[in-house]
Amino acid sequence: MPDRLNGDPTQSRSVEAAGVAPASVKTSLLIIEDDDNISTAIEEYFSRAGYAVSAAPDGIAGVETATKNRPDVVVLDLMLPKMDGLAVCKELREKNPQMPILMLTAKDDVVDKVLGLEMGADDYITKPFSLRELEARIKSVLRRARAAAASNGGDETPIVRGNLRIDPVRREVTIGEKQVELTPKEFDLLRLFAANPGRVFPRKYLLEKICLKYPDDLEASRCSGWTISATTDMVQN
Repeated sequence: MPDRLNGDPTQSRSVEAAGVAPASVKTSLLIIEDDDNISTAIEEYFSRAGYAVSAAPDGIAGVETATKNRPDVVVLDLMLPKMDGLAVCKELREKNPQMPILMLTAKDDVVDKVLGLEMGADDYITKPFSLRELEARIKSVLRRARAAAASNGGDETPIVRGNLRIDPVRREVTIGEKQVELTPKEFDLLRLFAANPGRVFPRKYLLEKICLKYPDDLEASRCSGWTISATTDMVQN
């Protein structure tokens, strides 16, 4: 049976999940998609694969469900009623920067893809698509998210990016053999960025979660400016 979806009602309901190995860990998946046929096909496929699947038919319902249930991963359609996919993605990112988001789009348009990634989507897939490819992409963004969560949590293992080394225990940063002097705020920002390569963090999140931890820092209000730029450049270079 075909496992590709393109929005055609006669095709999307014929999808089967035969041959898909059950997921070893129950993973919660939220589908935000207004096409009932596509949503149902994805839900059936991933339910049979061992996922706990829920669905929302529009952008507003999607935001509410994601905020309430905090799924492990979100599959988000770009073209949605009530609130479009880009706006949903931006709001979810502000509420939970760590939530993996994979965007669906019927448009094979570079601009839409770039905008989606800039709004915080972790990946995208263009209709028509293979459900097995969708599953592979979901597994990929989940692996990245879980690795990042481990780095941000109790894991005190040094982070190495090229010749940049960050030691969370000693709170030391070295580039090659040279030690870099950083303020506590700069260290926390650098550690966050290095542990999450390629992830977009809203400025509001950085201000609330890191910068305002240091109320005596006279530059706290400038956290979203030069400090972030400097630490980002350090990771990239």
